[in-house]
Amino acid sequence: MASLDPGLTIEAANPDFFRHVARPSTEVCGRSIYDVLHPSARTVLSKHFSHLSTGHGSRFVERVVAMRGHDRVFSAEITGIAVKGDGDDLSGVVVLMSPDDEPAAEAERPARQAPVLTALDARILEGVATGASTVQLASRLYLSRQGVEYHVGLMLRRFKAPNRAALVSRAYSMGVLTVGSWPPRAVPDFVK
Repeated sequence: MASLDPGLTIEAANPDFFRHVARPSTEVCGRSIYDVLHPSARTVLSKHFSHLSTGHGSRFVERVVAMRGHDRVFSAEITGIAVKGDGDDLSGVVVLMSPDDEPAAEAERPARQAPVLTALDARILEGVATGASTVQLASRLYLSRQGVEYHVGLMLRRFKAPNRAALVSRAYSMGVLTVGSWPPRAVPDFVK
């Protein structure tokens, strides 16, 4: 996952993105998204990014060829999601990259300890990811406002997130929440 500014410059990315493109953050951040993609991707993606910037769409999914390092290529599915700022103007784009060769890379990666959520924590995390307020979650889950805040606080500490937006972002980057579906759902492997 990478975060782009409206000019399609990579501002930040998660470790998986850097691993996929086989380049360090110092080489990728501050460069155009097209610098990590095969030149053929520009013709395919320019129309999609243009639609996002003019407000004619909020997301797209496209198959592209990306660069791994400077001399290898891999095919991937890219999802671009518009991030709106004040006045409905485009303030950035979130790009999710899913390489086709992920299973082999996944086998090479050391196993990570999955954060375990209770069923209630999973429901609260799903609600936070949809933008539900504490009061809305409390009424849906038959809890008090303080009960919802208690569980959100526990998850903030567990995921080492400073706020709700960072909690959702970390949950997506760790694979706890499903990508490409609405409303977001917790992956059953993370729920006890």
